Amino acid sequence: MATGEDVQKLRSSWIWLALLGIISLIGGILALANPFAATMAAVFLAGWTFLLFGVLQIVHAFSTKGWTGFLWSLLLGIITAAVGVSLLTNPTAGAISLTMLVAILFLVLGVVKLMYAFSLRPVSGWIFAALSGVISIVLGLMILSNFPYSAAAVLGILLAIELLSNGVFLLVVALGLRNA
Repeated sequence: MATGEDVQKLRSSWIWLALLGIISLIGGILALANPFAATMAAVFLAGWTFLLFGVLQIVHAFSTKGWTGFLWSLLLGIITAAVGVSLLTNPTAGAISLTMLVAILFLVLGVVKLMYAFSLRPVSGWIFAALSGVISIVLGLMILSNFPYSAAAVLGILLAIELLSNGVFLLVVALGLRNA
């Protein structure tokens, strides 16, 4: 829980949070306006992230050469860097792969949420966990029902939703700090 002193320290930064919120909202609107471009941006971001992680993992492996896990660390770095290079050199195939991964993730999460909801059954509000599970399953099935064509927009739409959600969150916090 934030103390009065913490709030005072944060209060002076409300304008920066508001600015970040506005930038995030603009990014979300632009991503919704062109989901394909946002999907490609998400693929490139993932590609560069995997490549950077892979290179850092390889460097780490060589910095601990005498370690018994050296080979596994090196292999992890090589595979991760290769995934990054693959996404960067063939972003369309990357978008298809990542979209399939998202669809499977939604399906698995949906089933897990449903099982969790049924285990909560005596608790009030368990139905919301079940509803969340059903929504995840429906989203996964919607993506798969239009696959591979859904790959052109799904990642961009998810990125847009995240940017919009993040923008609203930052603006609400900024305004709360301004008024604190």
